[in-house]
Amino acid sequence: MAQGEREARRRGGPGSERSPWFATPPPLRAVRRWGVAEWRRWLVHLAVLIAGLALFALGLVLSLQSNLGANSWTVFHDGLARRTPLTIGQASQLVGFLMIAASWLVGVRPGVGTVLNMYLVGLFMDVILAHDWVPLAQAYPARVAMLLASVAVLGLATGIYIRAGFGAGPRDSFNLALVAVTRRSVGTVRWLVEGSAVVIGIVLGGDFGVGTILATLLMGPAVDIGFRLTGLAPTGTPRRAVDRQQDEPAPIIDEVETASD
Repeated sequence: MAQGEREARRRGGPGSERSPWFATPPPLRAVRRWGVAEWRRWLVHLAVLIAGLALFALGLVLSLQSNLGANSWTVFHDGLARRTPLTIGQASQLVGFLMIAASWLVGVRPGVGTVLNMYLVGLFMDVILAHDWVPLAQAYPARVAMLLASVAVLGLATGIYIRAGFGAGPRDSFNLALVAVTRRSVGTVRWLVEGSAVVIGIVLGGDFGVGTILATLLMGPAVDIGFRLTGLAPTGTPRRAVDRQQDEPAPIIDEVETASD
């Protein structure tokens, strides 16, 4: 590589374009003007999003199968599944759909990431559980190890699917909608919504335990590590602007916001 090109890449000038993996996805509103490069770039980001959501579902199943208590929202979904004909994945999808609808009514429109998060996380959870790929932990050391693995996987998965750049999930969108309606802070709204979900989940018989509390305490540091591993700043913004455009923060989405759902 010539010295001038290397210098341009370092400074971000002409010739500094990087791999589509590190770029933000092209906006769908301009889809009619997309060429091959834009479609390739969008599909790369879509693949990253799906991989992140699959990994996220695995993390939720690990928390459920740790036998120490599930992730906060999973407590609610598990309780709902125990009281209805729904699977836990279908319960997650139903709750996500209702949150998307409620959010849309107050002006928070869903994006591609919102809809795919709602559908795919529940689908992947059901597939993993149906094939018994993650057996229920029995021995106490195995239970602790599975809980810690759940936290680590969820932290990494969060970084991956936020890095894809498709925006907020259904629960985050719902929190934003409630903030707009109630004029309360995001932290207060999140605490009230997720606290209510856990309490209702316990009443319904969901898998609550000491692991639920520990996972909540550990999730924030895990997400921070996941962000660093995937090149995100603490706000969820890519650390480098690769298209010579201004990067927009990508909200932390879904269950991981509990400690960072």
